[in-house]
Amino acid sequence: MTASLQHIAIIMDGNGRWAKARGLPRTEGHRQGAKTVTQILEAIQKRNIKYVTLYAFSTENWKRPPEEVSTLLNLFRQYLKEDLTQLQKNSVRIHFIGDRSKFPKDIQKEMNKLEYETCSCDKYHLVLALSYSGRDELTRAVTKVALQVKKGLLSPSDISEKTIEKELDTIGIPNPDLMIRTSGEQRISNFLLWQLAYSEMYFSSVYWPDFTEEELDKAIEAYKSRDRRFGGIK
Repeated sequence: MTASLQHIAIIMDGNGRWAKARGLPRTEGHRQGAKTVTQILEAIQKRNIKYVTLYAFSTENWKRPPEEVSTLLNLFRQYLKEDLTQLQKNSVRIHFIGDRSKFPKDIQKEMNKLEYETCSCDKYHLVLALSYSGRDELTRAVTKVALQVKKGLLSPSDISEKTIEKELDTIGIPNPDLMIRTSGEQRISNFLLWQLAYSEMYFSSVYWPDFTEEELDKAIEAYKSRDRRFGGIK
């Protein structure tokens, strides 16, 4: 019997290929993908799923062409400045994971403001992975643990999974039950390497800009049909 679904993580893949297939610049794919984000978040909330994590920008994405990176940054600016009222109205708390120090100062300021202004919201949680990679997160977490050992605050023999979990970006957020990746690719691409250990995976052939409420339901139904054993026997 599958446990209740409380957290969906999504790798929103295929914006560029969606645009290319239509003879459009990659930047247009990202703009359309941003519209899909709004629609899918509303659909997830309607299904009373409390947590959603979106892989919005990886550490590797900084290597993309300057024009594409600039478009993505401007989309972030627009989202951060315009969606606060709606988030508060729907009682959505927003969390950012990743290395935000790499973003321009104005974006960092808006990120901090958005987290602060929604900190009392508790009906839903939106986690945005920005300038994020699972390996980077684990490296930063292990470094923090090593510093505690160096300072004599922690003994190496006392290090456990909980010790590391406390230093992850996702502290206090339950691990995803279901991970969805769009565009037909079947890999996790350095996303939530620790947190996805026992998550169910669903790979959709649909590009992210074309991912609809109906496609979301297909993923949820697939999840419901699975038997989660977490390494045990039932």
